[in-house]
Amino acid sequence: MLNKYARTFFTSLLSPLARLLLKWGVTPDAVTITGTLGVTVGALVFYPLGELFWGTIFITLFVFSDLLDGIMARILGKSGRWGSFLDSTLDRVADAAVFAGVALWFFTGGDNTAAAVAALLCLVLGMLVSYARAKAESLGFTADIGIA
Repeated sequence: MLNKYARTFFTSLLSPLARLLLKWGVTPDAVTITGTLGVTVGALVFYPLGELFWGTIFITLFVFSDLLDGIMARILGKSGRWGSFLDSTLDRVADAAVFAGVALWFFTGGDNTAAAVAALLCLVLGMLVSYARAKAESLGFTADIGIA
């Protein structure tokens, strides 16, 4: 999550692009899906090949879609439950792809089992944090403290 200063900076930077995409008829959901596909392809193609630098550059280009879709939804005045659900669900898909790509590299060509296991541990724990919060909130508990 970005702090309020970074969010303000990126919102002002990306708002013109958000307006242009909306003018062209692109929906926030389409940006969410495209961003997830870009991150997933970047992570599962570049990382297993050992192209960690170029994979990260490629992924970074698509990561900004996670901000852009929200800006577009706010401009449209259509921030809602569906968009929030789609965004958070596809964020988990992108996270999984990144950690899986890193794990694949380190289990194979990177030849570092400890790093591969750490990547898989991050993948599992990342999913567990999301699940635990959702489950807790569905049961009426508050689960919004901690670092994750």
